[in-house]
Amino acid sequence: MIKLDARGLSCPEPLMMVADAMKKHPGEEIEILVSEMHTKTNVENFCHDKGRAVEVTPQEFDILIHIK
Repeated sequence: MIKLDARGLSCPEPLMMVADAMKKHPGEEIEILVSEMHTKTNVENFCHDKGRAVEVTPQEFDILIHIK
């Protein structure tokens, strides 16, 4: 599983991190930690457009996105 930390980053950086991980490791599961709601929404939309399932887990201060 690929683990990414995008806390404190604004789009498009988190999307670029996810796209790069998908390209380098096709089909592998990815977890990305984000801190902003709009980033969560953008990552979810990007993943759905790519045909990937997404599971979101709110944490105390951040949001964990699991991409399958």
